[in-house]
Amino acid sequence: MALRSVRHVVSLFVPEGVLLAATVVALRLDALAPTLPAFARFYPYAVFLVGALLAWRFQRSRLLFALIVLALASVGLHAPVGTAAGRSTFQATTLLLPLNLAALALLADRGVLTPMGLLRLGAIGLQVIFVTFVQRTGSAAVVPLLGHALLPARWFAWTPLRQPALLAFAAAIVVTALPLLFERSTTNRGFLWAIIAAFLAASARRPGPAAAIYLGTAGLILVAAVLEASYLLAYQDGLTALPARRALTEALERLGGGGHYTVAMIDVDHFKRFNDTYGHDVGDQVLRMVAAKLAQVTGGGRAYRYGGEEFAVLFPGRSLDEVLPHLEDVREAVADTNFTIRRRLRARRRRDAGTRPRRKAAITVSIGAAERSQRHATPEEVVRAADQALYRAKEEGRNRVRS
Repeated sequence: MALRSVRHVVSLFVPEGVLLAATVVALRLDALAPTLPAFARFYPYAVFLVGALLAWRFQRSRLLFALIVLALASVGLHAPVGTAAGRSTFQATTLLLPLNLAALALLADRGVLTPMGLLRLGAIGLQVIFVTFVQRTGSAAVVPLLGHALLPARWFAWTPLRQPALLAFAAAIVVTALPLLFERSTTNRGFLWAIIAAFLAASARRPGPAAAIYLGTAGLILVAAVLEASYLLAYQDGLTALPARRALTEALERLGGGGHYTVAMIDVDHFKRFNDTYGHDVGDQVLRMVAAKLAQVTGGGRAYRYGGEEFAVLFPGRSLDEVLPHLEDVREAVADTNFTIRRRLRARRRRDAGTRPRRKAAITVSIGAAERSQRHATPEEVVRAADQALYRAKEEGRNRVRS
């Protein structure tokens, strides 16, 4: 449990936090200082262009809109703050930038050339018109609001940002960080770190390359988050969070050229009958419970979701005799779990119709295992042999391990 908590904490910082930390360090290295202005002239735009192509290819409209927002912000942040028009442009940009990124983090992908996508694109266009209006007219009704001081100004002497912009950044960080406490989301994590990078860009000294480089890193963070999310979609099972069948296939291919290993196939006993009786929601809870137990397998094994109610565990470099005790431990861990079923009372309408009576159910698994040998030389043959052992376990009464 402690190791899982550590991994969860580390996952909040990798790779996005590492990318941003590397940017901070690079901007402070004297040896790199002469090259940074030239780097800043192409780095953000290269990221925005490549990111836009990836967003279009992977149909990630939020990434595309976020990159558009960052590209527009790069223009607003470089407005000359020595003039009234430049100051109002900078203030409007620093206020709108975090709010846009936070809104995109909370919304779902709805395409680009769809009604919802065009609506979001129109909202960005209206903001461009607003910033242009403020820049050219210096509206007496708007400009004072952008720089309105809620607290003593001396408290914020460390930053060029006005208090409304600081409040917008703080709110954006909070609303994107809170969901991560309850559910892992690669995309939301990317937006959180992108907002932090955007804050560093807005707070950077001017003139200088830091603002452009921080904005480029914000875009790179979002691109990395999309690539990671696409990888997880292909290689991780969404229901159980275990590696998916494709990950198992590639792991077996890496071991197939002469490596020694054992494969175990696991099937939830009577799952179809259980699913038909209690419903798919309860069935999903069963699969998550079994996956959690399998994820804790010892002996160097790694669990995978194979499909349906079937799982697999791969033991690289282990013989059949070595892994059988560990498979027995997993089988017993599942069988000893008190699984509680909560169902709504539907027989009669009662005042307490929302209560959920608790009922225990026995969940068991059958396991078949096979190791690579001269008889079973390829990964397909080993998996087939493990499947045959699994069928024997079921024929002999289920809730047992066979090889």
